Amino acid sequence: MNGIRKGLFVTLLAIALPLTQAGAATNTFDGTWNVRISSSSETCGNGATVAIGINNGQIASSSATVNASGRVADAGSINVTLSSGIKRAVGFGHLSGTSGSGTWRGAICTGTWTAQRM
Repeated sequence: MNGIRKGLFVTLLAIALPLTQAGAATNTFDGTWNVRISSSSETCGNGATVAIGINNGQIASSSATVNASGRVADAGSINVTLSSGIKRAVGFGHLSGTSGSGTWRGAICTGTWTAQRM
């Protein structure tokens, strides 16, 4: 996989990871979020930005190339899974008001993510 695709995949996975946590979802965090994904290793790409949507606490990707699934709990805890083809990553973190942050991990890469409500 070339560097750009690898970086985009890592970014998408990082975004999706923090949004799939179980728990009662609410509409407090509903809307479009801009997620910036960073990797702990240059070989995994130097980051990417992805837009995701949250509706009734359910997470969905705004990209046709990446599938995002997960949930946001009432208190803002998020758990998300991002996938593209056979690649997969999971993320965990917390949303509060109009921002959020957390960590993500894939098969060979890890990193952090930050999010801003658009």
